[in-house]
Amino acid sequence: MTNYRWVICMMLFFATTINYMDRQVLSLTWEDFIRPEFHWTNNHYGTITGIFSLVYAIAMLFAGNIVDKLDTKKGYFWSIAVWSVGACLHALCGVATEMFVGVDSAEALRAITAVDTISKITLISTTLFIIARCVLAIGEAGNFPAAIKATAEYFPKKDRAFATSIFNAGSTIGALIAPFIIPVLAQKFGWELAFVIIGALGFIWMGFWIFVYKKPEQNPSVNAAELEYILQDKAEEEAAKESAAAAAQNEPQISLWKCFSFKQTWAFAVGKFMTDGVWWFFLFWMPSYLKNVYGMSSTDPRFQIAIGVLYLIVMVSIFGGYLPTIFIEKKNMEPYSGRMLAMLIFAFFPLVALAAQPLAPLSYWFPIILIGIAGAAHQSWSANLFSTIGDMFPKSTIATITGIGGMAGGLGSFLIQKGAGLLFDFSEASSTFSVFGFKGIQAGYMVMFTFCGVAYLIGWIIMKALVPRYQKIEI
Repeated sequence: MTNYRWVICMMLFFATTINYMDRQVLSLTWEDFIRPEFHWTNNHYGTITGIFSLVYAIAMLFAGNIVDKLDTKKGYFWSIAVWSVGACLHALCGVATEMFVGVDSAEALRAITAVDTISKITLISTTLFIIARCVLAIGEAGNFPAAIKATAEYFPKKDRAFATSIFNAGSTIGALIAPFIIPVLAQKFGWELAFVIIGALGFIWMGFWIFVYKKPEQNPSVNAAELEYILQDKAEEEAAKESAAAAAQNEPQISLWKCFSFKQTWAFAVGKFMTDGVWWFFLFWMPSYLKNVYGMSSTDPRFQIAIGVLYLIVMVSIFGGYLPTIFIEKKNMEPYSGRMLAMLIFAFFPLVALAAQPLAPLSYWFPIILIGIAGAAHQSWSANLFSTIGDMFPKSTIATITGIGGMAGGLGSFLIQKGAGLLFDFSEASSTFSVFGFKGIQAGYMVMFTFCGVAYLIGWIIMKALVPRYQKIEI
């Protein structure tokens, strides 16, 4: 038997790795390289990252449907093409800003001190970065729907979870290696080429994808034995599809607006609204934290190792999905109660973020380790939060509720990113702003870490108040 299916799995892994590297270029370059050139404040950066989060959430509503219509090969090809173009577009923002302002170099932009001209520079550059970021978000939204579809085509049911865990590891690997590569590229070749070089990886991947991917039934690299192995569930799946189609005819259809009348919808939306932005805050602002609090540049080996360790800790979350299974199988709890109990346990772990800033004067490793634990708890929380939809809603409505929750999470993320930018600018400018003895930017981070620490418990309490016990939607 050939093993070509694992070649496909590795292609999905590399695509997901590139996805997260493209996403990280801005957060790893803006403080040391981009901010001085465009005179950005934290607010400008918060606006850009917040809009990216919101557009990504909206695009996720449509990405799966588009991939289904284009089919796996074309869907994935165009998804990575769009996000790679978006990544490279960032590199043009500097030249375009110079052209609009009327100067001929980045040095000239940095040297400008006139308030009116600086305002013009920040407005133009921020707008251009937002446009590039939106293109990146729209393309990146197609990665996971396309990867899941490819996995379903090349692996039997019993292997799909394992294959998914392999390609999904690319998200962590991308975040792990990004701080070791991107700042070095920016320092040696300029921040523009950092975007172009990382973005170009996507185009290289596309060149392989064109020749590597064919349906298993049409792929000459898949022999008869492997094809039989891949299609071992075909008869069962066809029967399941027929059964599902018959069930769908009898299953109630719930309109979008009707969904908002259920407390269960609001419970899921609140869970997403309160917590999605916390993960994005860690992703986008921890590099700035090391710069502002410890004075580490992105090219400092300590900085690179610290960010790498943070995401290494986050990988512990791969075990988070097993806890509800223990409650359900060993304690005989019904699924919703088991998931809510698991989420309550995971909601306590982010509280360690409350100690991140108080312990920060001792060593930067304390906030890195504590935020890593909080990030791992988020991933475990999120996996179980999605599962609550299937517990309470009919299958015909799951996609709609998922979309509503995604929108709520995107809105919450936008507010957190924008709020963080405003707060950090205010804390830097105010000589009297103090929180628990911390002043300046450290006081701002104390506020944000506090919110991130308690957000999960607040979200869980509201969810529990809205849906205190298992209650399936009945129409």
